[in-house]
Amino acid sequence: MKRIVLVLGLGFLWAPVLLLAGYAFSDSRVPFEWGGFSLRWFAALARNERMVEAAWLSLRIAAASASLATLLGLALGWVLARHGPFAGRSIFGVLAGAPLVLPEVVTGLALLLFFVGLQALTGWPEQRGAVTVWLAHSSLGMAYVAVLAQARLAALDPVLEEAAADLGATPWAVFRTVTLPLILPSLGAGWLLAFTLSLDDVVLASFVSGPGATTLPVYLFSQLRLGMTPEANALAVVFLAVAGGISTIAWVLRRPAG
Repeated sequence: MKRIVLVLGLGFLWAPVLLLAGYAFSDSRVPFEWGGFSLRWFAALARNERMVEAAWLSLRIAAASASLATLLGLALGWVLARHGPFAGRSIFGVLAGAPLVLPEVVTGLALLLFFVGLQALTGWPEQRGAVTVWLAHSSLGMAYVAVLAQARLAALDPVLEEAAADLGATPWAVFRTVTLPLILPSLGAGWLLAFTLSLDDVVLASFVSGPGATTLPVYLFSQLRLGMTPEANALAVVFLAVAGGISTIAWVLRRPAG
């Protein structure tokens, strides 16, 4: 019975994805109509400069926002896990975790008003674009990283750090040689989570992006109004292949020796 439920659950999740991937090899111009096997849409994707440019922009923003979110999330997690009670700690914790529970529409509108107000006061940013999308995605991702970092730091045995300090290590040396290696898996998981959230985001990017900084999800969403093309299916296959390759490599590396 458990296997049947598992198969049904996996089928429900993967059937639409596999269906989309299958139609990427159709010769028909209609996105979900089979017209015979063909690779024409992969060639068309390579020639679609706007879609390729949007994909590369999304990847760059996702990597940059995940990196900034990891640094800020580590700082937030460190304060919440290591600094004990302090004035305003409860409010600080609520504000740090607010992006986790607020609807993205509310967060996107708040960020839009923030950037508009900041532009009126300082003249920066001159226009909304890749930088504002990067900052918006970083603000969302750091909340997720902070949760992972706080949990890992709280679970660490303080004896290890105290032993290094007793042996004469400076606070920075303790963090670099003891604490950081122990929390690195959590930071890596947080980076990947923030990267995925940024790469998948439509709502925040719709509020804070400009005409010259259209990310791939926003571009595909706008294409729905005009009618999707099979090139989007081909792009989905490329992303699936890359994600599958990375997952396979990770699985091979994690397999026990022998």
